[in-house]
Amino acid sequence: MLPRDRACTHNFSARVLRLMKIFPAVFLVLATSALAQNPKHPFTFEDMMALKRVGAPVPSPDGKWVVFDCVDVDLAANTKTSHLWIVPASGPAAAGRRLNPTPNHEERPRFSLDGKRLIWTSKATDPTQIWMCDFNSESGTLVGKPHQVTSISTGADGAIWSPNGKNIVFVSSVYADCKDDACNKQRDEELKKSKVKAKIFSRLFYRHWNAFTEFKRSHLFVLDANARADAADRKSGVSPDSADGLPAHRSADAQAGSLPAETSETHVFQPRDLTPGDHDVPPFSLGGQDMYAISPDGQEVAYTSNIDEVEATSTNSEIFTVPIAVESAVPSGQSPDALRTAHATAQPKKISTSPGADITPLYSPDGKYLAWRSQARAGFEADKWRLFAQDRQSGEVRDLKGSDLSIGNIAWADFGSEFADVPDIFFTAEESGGVSVNAMSPKHRGDFAVAVFSFDYPNHADHPEAAPDPHVDNLVFAKRTMFFTRNSISGPDEIFRVPLPKPESIIGTHHPEQLTHMNDAPLSQIDMQPLESFTFKGANDEDVQGFMVKPPGFDPNKKYPLKFLIHGGPQGAWGNEWTYRWNAELFAATGNYVVVMINFHGSTGYGQKFTDSISGDWGGKAYIDLMKGLDYVEKTYPFIDKNREAALGASYGGYMANWLLGHTDRFKCVVSHDGTFNAESAYGTTEELWFMNWEFGGPPWKKRDVYRKWSPHEYAANFKTPTLVVHGQNDYRLDVSQGFDLFTTLQVLKVPSKMLYFPDEGHWVLKPQNSRLWYKTVDDWVDQWCK
Repeated sequence: MLPRDRACTHNFSARVLRLMKIFPAVFLVLATSALAQNPKHPFTFEDMMALKRVGAPVPSPDGKWVVFDCVDVDLAANTKTSHLWIVPASGPAAAGRRLNPTPNHEERPRFSLDGKRLIWTSKATDPTQIWMCDFNSESGTLVGKPHQVTSISTGADGAIWSPNGKNIVFVSSVYADCKDDACNKQRDEELKKSKVKAKIFSRLFYRHWNAFTEFKRSHLFVLDANARADAADRKSGVSPDSADGLPAHRSADAQAGSLPAETSETHVFQPRDLTPGDHDVPPFSLGGQDMYAISPDGQEVAYTSNIDEVEATSTNSEIFTVPIAVESAVPSGQSPDALRTAHATAQPKKISTSPGADITPLYSPDGKYLAWRSQARAGFEADKWRLFAQDRQSGEVRDLKGSDLSIGNIAWADFGSEFADVPDIFFTAEESGGVSVNAMSPKHRGDFAVAVFSFDYPNHADHPEAAPDPHVDNLVFAKRTMFFTRNSISGPDEIFRVPLPKPESIIGTHHPEQLTHMNDAPLSQIDMQPLESFTFKGANDEDVQGFMVKPPGFDPNKKYPLKFLIHGGPQGAWGNEWTYRWNAELFAATGNYVVVMINFHGSTGYGQKFTDSISGDWGGKAYIDLMKGLDYVEKTYPFIDKNREAALGASYGGYMANWLLGHTDRFKCVVSHDGTFNAESAYGTTEELWFMNWEFGGPPWKKRDVYRKWSPHEYAANFKTPTLVVHGQNDYRLDVSQGFDLFTTLQVLKVPSKMLYFPDEGHWVLKPQNSRLWYKTVDDWVDQWCK
């Protein structure tokens, strides 16, 4: 028998031993239970606002780094702030880091060709200005303190470097009749201080998209790259950063012989207007590729401008070139007045001839070619984009007809003479809900061979047979490597790279390397659903593609209500693409809905004939496609509850929602956002009249039968479906009166209806808290009638 104290100790030890054996099993059960209780969660609006919005890649010229801007949303503050980030361009995966730790909004970084300096647009001041800092490529860091380059009163944006590093070209909106910045500043101050807010119009455009133009014009300005806004530190117009009057890095370069002496150069320390006159350079756009570029020798700017008499009825943007420096035309020793006269008389040269739009000029790296995108038909903004190239030595302009696709983003490869016989101009193209990357060359004669890239995405394997390729954009090259952004239905843009070191590497399957991982952590916690594709016979018994997103935790044995989304344009398309507006993943996750989207006749990515088919037929084939598509999914997918279906659309989708009101009762409710209700009155209140002229065949007084045939208000007597109307006061594409007109009609007819009115939004709802209200109001409305 053991002593009592030993017995107690033995018994205690035995119990501990038994517990130690039990604890791992218990811990495993508890851990498994915890994981089961905390799986990936359904996507929420707050999740979406927490995602970082990655901008276009800007590789350093030596290929070591990629700089990009990235927007953070502060939902509580109702703000969006962009910061500059940097990530290594190759090697092991590395977390991106802030390049310039400042609270200021900064965007659009650009490297000088030698990689030693970086410029960007900053909102440190109001209006925005261009800032600069030296860059150390060994460490990937800024050197010294950033300084403000421009101080123009009308603000500066869109800066690009002259390849020789001497000049910066930027965009500013000015009064066409003002000859200097003092005049612009005075005009703006008078307008701001005046207690009379009335406006007098004598022509179009008096307003555009979401703002009154004040009849200002965007112009291109050139400024010496050594200019500084802190004029007090300048002596004789030169920043005294070194003993010889040159900034330190310029002084060293000059002493080393890499730059000519300062006294032999003429530098512009005040911005000079390269494109004076009563025209916009570049024309208004909603983003995308620059519409101007500088030649590799730094002597010439190519730009886009529409010089037609009435811009509101014309899409005829043209490509022009103009010299940056005209000093060579002035005899040595002539007065500054002679130089100013030479600048003032430098005339632009038009090099495009298409009656349609010509945009986005881009020089080849060797300077031999100038490429751009072109449309053949005047007045049709959705015409096929073709790729044109000019041989700058001979002046010959050719249509590179090797592709049947509509050309998207374009980029020249920096292959050099070793790759003389391979395609060297790359472009994106929309195809069946996805985006492909292709390449061709202006050097080839006859039929142009098109090289089609095939991407093997590591995260694109859930449903490879169903989902289209992800959305690729912002192509750019450095050191024989292609960089681009990629997004999909399940996540926003990240930056990727594909090395192309050898000619034979261009053709074949490529495995993109993801460089940025800005949203990996939050997305890993979200139960995103794959995009599924289906095809059915639509109008004219032609194939029509549709897409579906199922709700998280989908059970095929249950019945689900349906959100039936209708895209805008009408020449637009749904696809494997991310969006913060009309996000299909969020619509599916909020309330457990199946989301269906149809790319009806008129959609892009299916050939130009398919796109053309909607013009003059707004409520025809597209409506048939939508109804047949809905019939198809109801018949094919038994989990869809056909008694709980809602139709939602914006812009043309809003028009179609209004059209549905007068032509079918199969939906439990409708959401109509910024849609045309009265086609005739829409003509007089929109701004881009070319659109209405093309889509309806002319103005209402010439085509009244067409306008009335396809105008939803003509069928108001049939309206019965409960409808939510959404419109913004600053929507000048589809005036807010269209929304008021629809809502008033619904109320008079005693159709259950509600209106969500934004006094501070335009065609798109962009402010974070407004966006939250939009999603909540839309989802609550659908739940009210479909749950």
